[in-house]
Amino acid sequence: MDIDQARTFLTITAHGSFVEAGRQLHLTQSTISARIQRLEEELGTRLFVRNRSGATLTLAGKRFLDYAKRLVLTADQARDELGLPERYHDSIRIGGRIALWEGFLPQWVGWMRQQAADVVIRSEIGFEDDLMNRLIEGSLDIGLMYTPRHSPGLIVEHLFDENLILVSSRKDDTGPGEDYIYIEWGPNFYAQHAQSYPDLEGTSQIANIGWLGVQLLLENGGSCFLPARMAASFITAGRLHRVANSPEYIHPAYIVYPRDSDKPAIIQAVEGLRELAMKERTNKN
Repeated sequence: MDIDQARTFLTITAHGSFVEAGRQLHLTQSTISARIQRLEEELGTRLFVRNRSGATLTLAGKRFLDYAKRLVLTADQARDELGLPERYHDSIRIGGRIALWEGFLPQWVGWMRQQAADVVIRSEIGFEDDLMNRLIEGSLDIGLMYTPRHSPGLIVEHLFDENLILVSSRKDDTGPGEDYIYIEWGPNFYAQHAQSYPDLEGTSQIANIGWLGVQLLLENGGSCFLPARMAASFITAGRLHRVANSPEYIHPAYIVYPRDSDKPAIIQAVEGLRELAMKERTNKN
């Protein structure tokens, strides 16, 4: 058994497809299949059931999942840490939605720099699917997101609730107008938004992240729903305005991390995120 076999197994598990795993790893499907075949021969059991819809884990595959994660994670940690300068003793890889890098995660980086100055922090921006797949593969230590999915070996923990508020470039707006920008905040937001505005016809502007909504508002004007935390500085500066008597939606933020990790940097990082999340909740109250 080698690292490439374990990494290939995890990539197939994350994406549910031999074909997609080939794309992600930049390998031919025959190479992917050959690696899994050798792995199954070495383990003496079948790991995947393949069908037209993709590939799903067998019972043995589910049992092997944690071992594969540990194997890949150990190899990645060894590579990262052996290449660290002597003054650093550990490293951590954290990824999050861009809205969570607005204020919250930079504060956490500052907290880590004070509490664990000997830890190298690798920071990334990503969407839920990519972050979850990286966590499953073991190529990411911690992920922060709004709509996580559950997976064996990972803990999904609620951190705090965002408050999505309607903001506008104009002071006198009373609701979404002709230049309203719909931000794709996920299925829960979609359902609440449809209930609040049942007569609102399809908007001509759609953005997949709040940061992009902000750029469009500042350049062209209009309105959109943003986390109050993200909108606060723009409202204070008078560049954006909260629309009076508009609905407010709760948008939970979660942290996802390995269930059985004993890596000190991950344990400390999670503690710091919890501490800052508690302050976030306290400030709202």
